[in-house]
Amino acid sequence: MSAINAVELEIIRNALVAAAEEMSVTVWRTSRSPVVRDILDYSTAVFDAEGGSTAQAARMPVHLNSMARCLLDILADHIAIEDWHEGDIIITNDPYSGGQHLPDILTFKPVFLEGRRIAIAGVLVHHLDVGGGAPGSYHAEATEIFQEGFRIPPLKIDEAGVRNQAVVKLLLRNSREPEKVGGDFASQLAALDIGVESLKAIGRRYGADRLAEASRLIQDQSERAMRAAIKAMPDGTHEFEDFVDDDGIERDKPLRIHARITVSGDEIEIDLSGSSPQAKGPVNCTYNMTDSAVVCGVMMSVGSDIPANAGCYRPIRITAPEGLCVNARSPAPVANRMAVGHRIVNAVMGAFAAALPGQIPAAYYGVSYVYAFNAFKEDGSRSVYFDLECGGWGAHPEEDGASGFSCGFHNIANAPMELIENDYPVTFQRYGLVPDSGGTGKTRGGLGLERSFRVDSPEGTFTCNFDRFRTPPYGLDGGAPGALGRMTLTRSGANAVTDLGSKVSGLPVSKGDVLSLRTSGGGGYGDPGARDANALQADLEDGYVSGGD
Repeated sequence: MSAINAVELEIIRNALVAAAEEMSVTVWRTSRSPVVRDILDYSTAVFDAEGGSTAQAARMPVHLNSMARCLLDILADHIAIEDWHEGDIIITNDPYSGGQHLPDILTFKPVFLEGRRIAIAGVLVHHLDVGGGAPGSYHAEATEIFQEGFRIPPLKIDEAGVRNQAVVKLLLRNSREPEKVGGDFASQLAALDIGVESLKAIGRRYGADRLAEASRLIQDQSERAMRAAIKAMPDGTHEFEDFVDDDGIERDKPLRIHARITVSGDEIEIDLSGSSPQAKGPVNCTYNMTDSAVVCGVMMSVGSDIPANAGCYRPIRITAPEGLCVNARSPAPVANRMAVGHRIVNAVMGAFAAALPGQIPAAYYGVSYVYAFNAFKEDGSRSVYFDLECGGWGAHPEEDGASGFSCGFHNIANAPMELIENDYPVTFQRYGLVPDSGGTGKTRGGLGLERSFRVDSPEGTFTCNFDRFRTPPYGLDGGAPGALGRMTLTRSGANAVTDLGSKVSGLPVSKGDVLSLRTSGGGGYGDPGARDANALQADLEDGYVSGGD
């Protein structure tokens, strides 16, 4: 076999990325629920024949980094690679078997060419509702994972091309939205088939041996690039900490997320040992989720141009002792794991700000604003309106933060209000930027968002899992923190506005009630007095009422 030259390697790399993107487009075009179709809460990736990640679509880092770890966990502890056969599909959503939380169902399908395994296709989809104690499967008062929904251990849902329909029936019987979840699940499995055919075509064109060698070289390139980026940093140790407001159960008890980064040569260690013990409420992360957050924080700080695959993870070592909120023991609840996950990213980037002064932005809003409205309709049916919001991005040393901008960790899209109103009994009253919500500084933080909707069904319940209502996104180098978030309820016919807090479970609501969310702005960067006159005028035009003063 002749050596693969640089041009051919780049062609194969892009072909593998295209295979991941084809799977992504398939999910987008064929899914049924707004959380998948509009918010784009799913991810697709390609792995080599042994389970090492090689290419991925431009979707959600929180999924993509953890998909690789999940697959390796399945291979090591549940279904060995020798037992993966043509036509098999392996499925799981178990956070304690490599998953993240129960709504995220992972599926993997091996790719065979002339009897030889040449790759693995992977698709992860966040499903609208998989049961549990709250609509949308985000039970804010859960104290163990058994209250959070239908749990699938790693198993073969397809074996030699034959589907185990009992698993599908169990999943849908446990969902409040079986039609939408069933459609999304069919979309997910169809995307796997598209990925398999695309990878077979690549294998036929280049041969199994050259594809395996190209995958190795692609991963090695990313490893070299990551090591070079780390080596360019001065050796040393830097620490930073941030806090989660609470776990939804012990509401007066913030959770500490402490990151200590040690740069040594071309390797870096992130030690999270100083973080709080695992929480009673559902904000905990399993190790795979923490691994994903750490890698995201590192990539966002030093490796943004490095292709993400198994290679770029190799120089990163993570210490996260079991029993902490960053590595919870089973059966701790984990549905709102993004509360701690985002804060890990914030803390890691805060530590890098000390290691790379003048290069790292202030804190972004730092939370997935997840809420669900369970509507009881006049005909006796029900529906689950599930949504996600974002906030303001932190100011960069050289420019202002973006307003209403989804951070790279979850990379969600906006669900159009017109489509939501068409599908669910709600009417939006307001959707816009929150004035003055970004932290002031030489460069200012981005503005948060306000989203208000009126309940149009006779009754229903409301659940939310937010954060940053007490601990604001931090500013850097003298910049002010971003504004805190706020969630309110205005009852029909009443003038009084009630603050709900950040974590609510099963709140009864009725027709005419208005629910309003304000998300956090990003932190500011630098001395506000150094902001020039042109920037202050731009502040006024962009919705900063005070003009940054």
